[in-house]
Amino acid sequence: MAADEALLERASQWPMPVLRVYSWTQPAASFGYFQHYAEMEKVTALRPLVRRPTAGGLVPHDADWTYSLIFPSSHSWYSLRAEESYRRLHEWIRDSFTQLGVATELSTCCAKELPGQCFAGPEKFDLLRDGGKIAGAAQRRTRDGLLIQGSIQRQPPSLSRGQWERSLQETATVAWGTGWGEFSGAPEWKRCADALHAGRYSQDSFHRKR
Repeated sequence: MAADEALLERASQWPMPVLRVYSWTQPAASFGYFQHYAEMEKVTALRPLVRRPTAGGLVPHDADWTYSLIFPSSHSWYSLRAEESYRRLHEWIRDSFTQLGVATELSTCCAKELPGQCFAGPEKFDLLRDGGKIAGAAQRRTRDGLLIQGSIQRQPPSLSRGQWERSLQETATVAWGTGWGEFSGAPEWKRCADALHAGRYSQDSFHRKR
C-alpha cells in the first residue's frame, strides 16, 4: 500500500503511466480508506487487515492477482470520469482474457449483496465470468495523478498469472500502441515508500483510525 501511494505522490514526475503487479506473502484483506475498521473486521477472518490509499470496500487477498496503475495528470486517462475510467479498465482486462480463450463480460448493473464488501456482488462495469464477479478495482485521483488498485479473483485454473500479465501488455499494445519498459523511478520512489510504510502503513493505529 505504501508503494502504491508513493507512486501516486510522484505521478507527475513519471513521463508515462506505471503498471505494477504484485502478490501477497500471506492471506490478507484490504479495505477502502474511508471504511471503518470495526465494521471490516466483523466480515472477514483474514488478517492482516490493511487500509488502502484508494476508496472502495473489502477485498480478500489470498490467491488473487493484484495490480496497480498510476497515470500522471498529463495523461488522457486522467481526464476520464471515474465511471468511464472503470469501464475502460475492465474492457482492457476482458480483452486480455479473450486473447487467452476465456470468456468474460462487463456487468451492466448492480447486485451488491453485503455493504462494504467489494466481491460480494457485481457493480456496474465489474468483470464477470460465468455470472460471478472476478475483477474489481478502486480509484483515487489527486492533482498529480490517478491511482487504480485492482484485483483478479477466482482465476481460470488453466491460466497462470504470467500468461495473463503478458496478455494484458499485448492487448494494450494492440489497442493503444502502448510500449513497455522497466520502471526507472527508484531510488527516490523507494525512499518515499519506505517513509510511508514506517510512518503510516506499518502502524496498527493507522489502519484503525476510523
